[in-house]
Amino acid sequence: MANRRQIKREINYLLGDVLEECYSEMLNRPDKNEKEIDAIIDDAVDLADDLISRINNLKNIKTRKDMKAHFNAILIDLEDKTSGFIERLNKLS
Repeated sequence: MANRRQIKREINYLLGDVLEECYSEMLNRPDKNEKEIDAIIDDAVDLADDLISRINNLKNIKTRKDMKAHFNAILIDLEDKTSGFIERLNKLS
């Protein structure tokens, strides 16, 4: 099981890559649909805030098994939504 610090780093790393791709797409192709890219950026930032608040909110978790399941659910959400952001960005190309 990964600890909180590692999960937070993973969130920052993956969503940072998504944001970097969005900004590079905006710089390299200024004629692109900037509103859609801005929406992807907003969604990625909202996801980061949500996942970090879920990591920090452990009041209702009593056992180690529940904590492991909680962190695994967070990582699954991170992977699914990050790939969704990349797919949305690729559709704009």
